Amino acid sequence: MKYIETKPYKKLEPFIHSYWELKGEDSDKQWERNFPDGCAGLVMNIGNTCLTDNGSVSMEFGKTYVVGAMTSFKDSFIDSNTHLLGVCFKPATFRNFYNYAAQNELTDNTLEFEKLNSFNIDKILTNRTNYLNQYFSDRVKTKENQLQSILSYIHYSNGKLSIAELSKRNHISVRQLERKFKSQIGISPKEYSNIIRFQNALKIIKNSSENRSLLDIAFECGYYDHSHLTNEIKRNTGLSPSLL
Repeated sequence: MKYIETKPYKKLEPFIHSYWELKGEDSDKQWERNFPDGCAGLVMNIGNTCLTDNGSVSMEFGKTYVVGAMTSFKDSFIDSNTHLLGVCFKPATFRNFYNYAAQNELTDNTLEFEKLNSFNIDKILTNRTNYLNQYFSDRVKTKENQLQSILSYIHYSNGKLSIAELSKRNHISVRQLERKFKSQIGISPKEYSNIIRFQNALKIIKNSSENRSLLDIAFECGYYDHSHLTNEIKRNTGLSPSLL
């Protein structure tokens, strides 16, 4: 499997993490697992029909799909004829390009995009990066991200700040905070914070020496103990820490 990420135009970087391309190779015939990161995205299939969402959704050639924020892992079947092109948005930026349903209606779902908003297959096949940069540059509706300061606190603390503390620092009620996160990201601020904390723990586990205990990592990342961390890893990945 070949996977490539490309950065967007500089003026699109506040909204888009990256464009990505995944292409199966001759030896591929496997389920590939993605872990939650709190981001929404778009996927166009430019290969054979591809199964995703643990086999419940079939993505067809030439169609564009919107992918909501995930609360757990998701498997897609990759073989030699798989060829996907995707866009990973930064949190709460889907609304900067589209007038669409509240994001909580998309959570954990992969849905076919209406034709009006879908990518042009001919232009994608001709020069995908230039096309995507122009496509999104033309669609920017607003440069404001209402959740940016709150998201910055969450990321800076690696997800360890309480929701009460987040609301206090940003002069917003917990109820308002919940409502904004559900409509603009698709999940609650607590769920999003848990994902960021899990992602930080995952990075530390992968980069740590073999003699570092899971208990040490759990305490560093704000978990009660190693069992708490183990349960979070299993919930988000379907795997035990030793299999990561």
